Amino acid sequence: MADAASTLLLRAARRDDVPLILSLIGELAEYERLAHEAVAEPAAMEEALFGPVPAAEVVIAEVDGQGAGFALFFTNFSTFLGRRGLHLEDLFVRPAFRGRGIGKRLMLHLARLAVERGHGRFEWSVLDWNTPAIDFYRSLGAAPLDGWTTQRVSGDALQALARRQP
Repeated sequence: MADAASTLLLRAARRDDVPLILSLIGELAEYERLAHEAVAEPAAMEEALFGPVPAAEVVIAEVDGQGAGFALFFTNFSTFLGRRGLHLEDLFVRPAFRGRGIGKRLMLHLARLAVERGHGRFEWSVLDWNTPAIDFYRSLGAAPLDGWTTQRVSGDALQALARRQP
C-alpha cells in the first residue's frame, strides 16, 4: 500500500519525460542483466514516442512528483481475433517504491485501456528466471502461452537477412 502521506499519480508521458524514461529503461536493463542491450538514444526515443507516427506509449507512475516507475506499450494485431491487442514491452518500478501496489496499478490501468480501446488481448513477455515478476503476473490472472517461443532477428543478423536473395 502507498504511504498515507504519499500521492500516486499515473499519467501519460510527455516529451520532456524522455530523460526519465531512458533512466527507467536503464534501471530495468540493469535489473534484467541486459544493460549492454540498452542503447536507445534520446533523439530516437523522442521520435519513437512523440514523433508524427508514435511507435509506442508510456505511462509514468509518480509518487509525490518523483518518477517511481513506468509502463511502455504498443498496439499489435491478432489475425485470429481480427482485433488489435495491447503489448506491454516494459514494466518497471524503482526498488525504493516497490511494495506499494504501483506495478499492480500500472497493470490495471493498461488492462482498462485495452478494454476501452476495444482490444482483444493484453500480453507481454517475462524472463524465465524472473520468479517475482512471474508470480506477480500469475496473481493478476495471467497464464503462460505454452507451446510458443519468442524468435528474434536483430543487429548483424537482421542486416544479413535483409540482404539475402530469395
